[in-house]
Amino acid sequence: MDQQKVGRFLKKLRSEKSITQAELAEKLGVSNRSISRWENGATMPDFDYLIQLAKYFDVEVGELLDGERKEICMDTKTEELMLKVADYNNTERDSFSKRMCIMFIVAFIGMVIYAGIDLLGLSEVEPYETIVSCALGFVMGTLLVGVLYASRYLDKIRAAKMRLLKKLRKTL
Repeated sequence: MDQQKVGRFLKKLRSEKSITQAELAEKLGVSNRSISRWENGATMPDFDYLIQLAKYFDVEVGELLDGERKEICMDTKTEELMLKVADYNNTERDSFSKRMCIMFIVAFIGMVIYAGIDLLGLSEVEPYETIVSCALGFVMGTLLVGVLYASRYLDKIRAAKMRLLKKLRKTL
């Protein structure tokens, strides 16, 4: 998939409708910067935005992914599959965001405990010394797990998206 070609096609479709990037961004509920990145080929829209763009510009999702118009139309089963993929992607993203948020809140609480004990000057006194050590260890562990989890999880999502795109392109 050629992101530059997709971007040029999106820009062409937007120009045909005679709307600005700001107007398109407002219709989709994204920033002007997102539209600009899509049109410059720097990034690709998520599945749900691809579907919205296809409906708005009255083209098939496959045409958007290929960056050119085609004469073969997507059947309803393929479109339903794309909608399911977009819903799944959004559900996974929401679940991931909640888990990450909880992890960082717990790390923040550990940091507050450490800071409170340290400000009171009790960090060198037992049993507070042990509490401070445990709090710092917990904070560092949580942050490390969060970073590793985020990077591994994002790689899995990216790989799954690419597999689905390949399957969808074969069916088109």
